[in-house]
Amino acid sequence: MIERKLFGQEHEMFRDTVKKFIDREIRPYHYEWEQQGIVPRDLWRKAGEAGLLCCTIDEEYGGLGLDYLFDVVVFEEMAKSGFTGPGFLIHTDLVATYIKSFGSEAQKRQWLPKMVSGQAVGALGMTEPHAGSDLKNIRTKAVRDGDDFVINGQKVFISNGQLCDVLVLATKTDSAAGAKGITLFLVDTSLPGFKRGKNLDKLGMKAQDTSELFFEDLRVPASAMLGAEGQGFAIMMTKLAQERLAQAIRSAAVAEEVITYTVDYTAEREAFGKTIADFQNTQFKLAELKTESVIGRVFTDRCIELFMNDELDALDAAMAKMWLSNLHCKVVDECLQLFGGWGYMWEYPIARAYADARIVKIAGGSIEIMKYLIGRNLFEGKLKARQLAQ
Repeated sequence: MIERKLFGQEHEMFRDTVKKFIDREIRPYHYEWEQQGIVPRDLWRKAGEAGLLCCTIDEEYGGLGLDYLFDVVVFEEMAKSGFTGPGFLIHTDLVATYIKSFGSEAQKRQWLPKMVSGQAVGALGMTEPHAGSDLKNIRTKAVRDGDDFVINGQKVFISNGQLCDVLVLATKTDSAAGAKGITLFLVDTSLPGFKRGKNLDKLGMKAQDTSELFFEDLRVPASAMLGAEGQGFAIMMTKLAQERLAQAIRSAAVAEEVITYTVDYTAEREAFGKTIADFQNTQFKLAELKTESVIGRVFTDRCIELFMNDELDALDAAMAKMWLSNLHCKVVDECLQLFGGWGYMWEYPIARAYADARIVKIAGGSIEIMKYLIGRNLFEGKLKARQLAQ
């Protein structure tokens, strides 16, 4: 088997810490949280105390200044556990990253220490009822009024929406300028005019709060702007590769874990006088899935290396996201079949993995968008040549 050489001893020691945290603070309670549709805020503070949040944030902002692999360890172990309630990935990999990369010094000092400690929960406010992957067509408006901006609009499908204290919010400051009219703001959710809608009832990820959010004459200071006015779309594009890599990391980890516990189950479950694993169909099916998961792992690890060297481009990230998302859904579907009727029971991890998996073909850019980006790249040279010839 191909050995993973990305991680050093310090990463593996941290991995043990993460596993112990999951077993102690999440495993005993997650089923209850699924019924409630949310995890307790206290879990975030405990995760902060254990060092699981925002591992790469510099010491001057309350972090430990570790390398990206420490964040990867958290993402992988959370994915392997099957406990999808805590929205640590969005908080760490998206919100904190936006603030770290584009925030002013005042914004960094205001929010990053609280996000590292778990005192403040982060969310990303981009998707709207009529604008999912097509971010250029968002309608939430921010209108300048003196030294402030007044925001009106709504967002939907916002992970951590019920708990968030800080929201990276995409708005239109110039409706006629298309992508160049988008501006990001860091919204303090305690401000008047910010309203949380209902906690949405989803197919999977039952314990992770996912919300509608509304902005009714929400007044924020111009100093809450993240980056420059009109630069929001360009800023978002710089982080797409990282976001899609995180999706691939999660999918690779889930596929591996599901295959592992399916092998364990089929080796013990009996039918027609022998175990399910004794049937050639079982062996062949799992052999195929295992091979594909190893291929996915190698590709994902290579993308991690490229990212850490600042060499991961949008195309590679799109291919990783597309391929691993498809594999993720394929593995949970075909492995559930080997569990028979028990695979349909919520008490079995495979059932929850199946329900949780479907979002990966949508989140972080739909599979169709990934195909479009990859296909456009394939024909880009020919299209330019045709235009020049005309």
